[in-house]
Amino acid sequence: MSRQHATPVLLPASGETVALRPLSFDGGPGQVSEADIQALVHAHPQCLPIAEIDSAFIGAVSICTELRTNAGAIDNFLVTPGGMPVLVECKLWRNPEGRRKVVGQILDYAKELSRWSSADIHREVAVRTGREDGPLLQILRKGHAINEIAFNDALTQNLRRGRFLLLIVGDGIREGVEAIAEYLQRHAGAHFSLGLVEMPIYLAPDGARLVVPRVLARTHLIERHVIVAPDDMIVVDPQEPAGAREIDPDAAAMAAERQQFWADFQEKLVLDDLEQLVGKPPRMGYTTLSMPVPRGVSWLTIYRDMSLGEVGIFLSYHHDTLGERVACAIAEDREVVLEELGGTAQFVDNKGKPRLIDKLRVGPLDDPANREAALAWLRTRTNDFVNILRPRIRALALDLAGEA
Repeated sequence: MSRQHATPVLLPASGETVALRPLSFDGGPGQVSEADIQALVHAHPQCLPIAEIDSAFIGAVSICTELRTNAGAIDNFLVTPGGMPVLVECKLWRNPEGRRKVVGQILDYAKELSRWSSADIHREVAVRTGREDGPLLQILRKGHAINEIAFNDALTQNLRRGRFLLLIVGDGIREGVEAIAEYLQRHAGAHFSLGLVEMPIYLAPDGARLVVPRVLARTHLIERHVIVAPDDMIVVDPQEPAGAREIDPDAAAMAAERQQFWADFQEKLVLDDLEQLVGKPPRMGYTTLSMPVPRGVSWLTIYRDMSLGEVGIFLSYHHDTLGERVACAIAEDREVVLEELGGTAQFVDNKGKPRLIDKLRVGPLDDPANREAALAWLRTRTNDFVNILRPRIRALALDLAGEA
């Protein structure tokens, strides 16, 4: 479905009809760049359709651009007079890698800020603005009466709870909206709202610019059960064995090695499907890619088994869900699917349900040559599985959901 705006038409009092010219977002001379969008949002935060996404954040005030965090610099940082943070990531969508990474990036910002307090925000805003007069409060007080203690308490509480509005603002987010929704279903944090905003800009004959913001997609408030512990206190799981919270150096080193394996896998991974999102490298023996079934109930599992010297990929799903029904439907067409996948892919029985899997035994994975062979095979087969399964899964999910 097209998400394009029609070109606006200016009807001046003289009666002469003028079609406005859309500005290009390629970022070249005389065109719009990500920096231009960032500057526009900072100078005119009212252009953000916040009320359409989450009314709790209405009245957000632009504080600064490029707010520094350990996860990177936030393009635009805004906050409401009531202490509700708004994070904006500006992105031109010409680069497929940018489309894949932008959601993970803004979620990383939210995760990082959830560890902050209001004091951290005050400090970094002062660093970014180069001011020593408490710039955060000074900016807010230009148009609002602010109780400093109440504001700081509310800001700290919202940071700790992850109560953010996350906005991705771009030129024309035509592809990838569905994939972004899938990614959020599997990687959603606590208490945040997220919106995708298209920001086309048109040029009038007199040089004026018309900005036509549009909400392309938004989440409902995504919440999990969150326990907020007082400072210097921890929450203990009564089922957790004694001593389990202590850091095991061997386990930490193993987790770091796993993460490096998946980082190396992703570094040279080339996917033909531009909508397929890739998350951050995990610290586990497997990684996943979400498939286009609502609620995140279908995904590809890409794994390695050190004990067997084996790597592989298989289609996963939650049981008794649409994801399972889609997998069973794919199995009914197994001859065609296996022919398209080629290689050694096969359907195997998994507790009475079909599992589509391919695997390769290369030998000890701590041997550099075996490791590289395994990574190369995994990248190729991952692209094959995405190309063959993703469109088929999307179509089956729509058909089966309609039948239900």
